Amino acid sequence: MKKPDSKAPQKASEAPRLIAENRRARFDYFIEERYDAGLVLEGWEVKALRAGKAQVTEAYVFLRNGEVFLTGAHITPLKTTSTHVHADPTRTRKLLLNRREISHLVGAVERKGYTIVPLDLHWDRGRAKLRIGLAKGKQQHDKRATEKERDWARDKSRLLRRG
Repeated sequence: MKKPDSKAPQKASEAPRLIAENRRARFDYFIEERYDAGLVLEGWEVKALRAGKAQVTEAYVFLRNGEVFLTGAHITPLKTTSTHVHADPTRTRKLLLNRREISHLVGAVERKGYTIVPLDLHWDRGRAKLRIGLAKGKQQHDKRATEKERDWARDKSRLLRRG
């Protein structure tokens, strides 16, 4: 029997599938490091995530007593699954990270002035994961420079296409 090749391309079902994205985070912050964190969810929340009923644009991550929490993320309950449970769509959810990652985040946030922002919510091997980023805030002139670079890249590609 032949072993499966470890360098074989990933199947489409194994690739992370996006549930919700926080595009505003990339506009407002310089993202320096990224982490994938698990989420502590209830059953109705998992079903709602499978239906794509999530939003992380106004969410933020905070640290308390050596634990990491997500607050402000909105998971809209489905009418069929949350009939017997009082569903709170914006409840605070605990994030699951390694102790080493948590201590690194605590040091960066408390000493270096970083903040932790949620970047996207996705499926990874059947589990809901939240990609968080260690970020520094952008000032207005930084945002203008980023927008200018993006416009120039778009114009440059247009010019190259025309020949």
